[in-house]
Amino acid sequence: MKAKKPSEMSVEELLKTQKTIKTTIKVLILIAIVLLLIIVFIFLEKGFLTLMIFPLSMAFLIVNSNFLKEIQEEIASRNLE
Repeated sequence: MKAKKPSEMSVEELLKTQKTIKTTIKVLILIAIVLLLIIVFIFLEKGFLTLMIFPLSMAFLIVNSNFLKEIQEEIASRNLE
């Protein structure tokens, strides 16, 4: 199922999506921090660096951040804040 564009969503859907994305971003930031700490620990202990995991998690943050920005712009255009 393809996500609706923010301009096609109702006010309730916009607010619900905004809340969901904010929570998702917070969880992804927490996971990224944990992954970075694990990478540093592995590097210090074994000298092996697995940095492929960290950039992948950052890509999800960027995608969600961009969609959140669209949602916030649509909410602002409807004067709901």
